[in-house]
Amino acid sequence: MIAFLLGAGVLLYLGRDLVQGSAFVTWGLTFAASTSVAVLIASLYRVRIELQASRHQLARKDAELSFALEVQRALFPRQLPEDGGLEFSAICIPARGISGDYYDVMRLPDGRLVFAIADISGKGISAAILMANLQALLRALALTLDCPTEICSHLNRHLYQVTDSTRFATFFYAEWRPTERTLRYVNAGHHPPVFFANSGSSNSKGSMIIGGLPLGVFPEAEFQSGEVGLNQGDLMVLYSDGVTEAASEMGEEFGEKRLQQLVASNGSRPLSEVRSAILDAVGKWSGQEQEDDMTLLLVRAGRPEETQ
Repeated sequence: MIAFLLGAGVLLYLGRDLVQGSAFVTWGLTFAASTSVAVLIASLYRVRIELQASRHQLARKDAELSFALEVQRALFPRQLPEDGGLEFSAICIPARGISGDYYDVMRLPDGRLVFAIADISGKGISAAILMANLQALLRALALTLDCPTEICSHLNRHLYQVTDSTRFATFFYAEWRPTERTLRYVNAGHHPPVFFANSGSSNSKGSMIIGGLPLGVFPEAEFQSGEVGLNQGDLMVLYSDGVTEAASEMGEEFGEKRLQQLVASNGSRPLSEVRSAILDAVGKWSGQEQEDDMTLLLVRAGRPEETQ
């Protein structure tokens, strides 16, 4: 098209004095100009068709992403348990429509409460598919196994089999026995929860790092479990790295220390207010578009009589 237009322009310029004296030149110039216009019209029409197709394709992708987001939202617990001696509050905020983060809370038939948080490596649809896979298997295992280390071992082997060597999941799993008021947990490479004791101490339960490697790294990885007792008012804040790694405009991360200070200063407030305080602080700190999925799972121990 560009060649035709340039050719027509050159012919018109060079042959401007010959147009009246030569019918052949007049015909040639007219043909060149008409052809150029026709090519231009055809090209514009083709661009219009391609643009419409691109719009349809983008609309279909948006619809697919919207559907995937609705499916993923349905995988998170619709209602968190309100009895059993623990109080919960949770939220997952995806960075790009759908998330690779995961949290779950379940009350089992025997009265135990189990909860988990995970961060799937990568982002987007592939991470979300692995998240759904992990969620389905965990719920099945929790109903049949009562040992946190066995559950993590099964999840680890499964994730190793269905993913390539670059994919893995950091994972924190805990089981609460109301009658004993003890919490057994496995930390598979996840950030240890921030702990706020009702006495005002933020580290009286240790760092809660006992566990093992992230899930999916080695097929026969071994896991260990830790155990802590919880008193009335004790608070645990579990989170994904999208919270602590949120960066300021200068590139400085929000960091675990700021999160610990924030929990310590708000730990006695209602869980919904603690959660909002964390999200507000991270949002003000970053002051820019969210780069990574952010997930919070807050757990507070209630009064002993609530477990009866």
